[in-house]
Amino acid sequence: PADFVHHERVRFGDLDAMRHLNNVVFLRYFESARIALIRELVPEHDPAGPEREGFGFIFAECQIVYRAPVYFDEEIAVHCSIGEVRRSAFEIRFAMHVEERLAAEGHGWLVGYDYAAQRSARLPQELRERLERAAAAGA
Repeated sequence: PADFVHHERVRFGDLDAMRHLNNVVFLRYFESARIALIRELVPEHDPAGPEREGFGFIFAECQIVYRAPVYFDEEIAVHCSIGEVRRSAFEIRFAMHVEERLAAEGHGWLVGYDYAAQRSARLPQELRERLERAAAAGA
């Protein structure tokens, strides 16, 4: 998809003492969007599956810039896209909007991982090509 968007509504339990979305919860919403994007791009990947003996990917790094508060019951739209693709890792870029208001933006890196060897691994060529096509399309 050229523009992958994941929608959620802010739950009461996700607020902090200041009555806006807790900064840690932004990561949960980005996680939900990231997993939805990966499930669409890589349907054979099961994020909760038994990959403990084979290849998978792990979330290795995340950066978030908070731009505006988000409040209870607002509908958020998390826009995700594939950014840079390397031989053993790829970047996911995200931006959270409430209507036209940019609430947060950032990116994260997923690293190919060999669970049997317990170390990073190169992305399979077919997967890397798929991710590169998605990056070129803006997904």
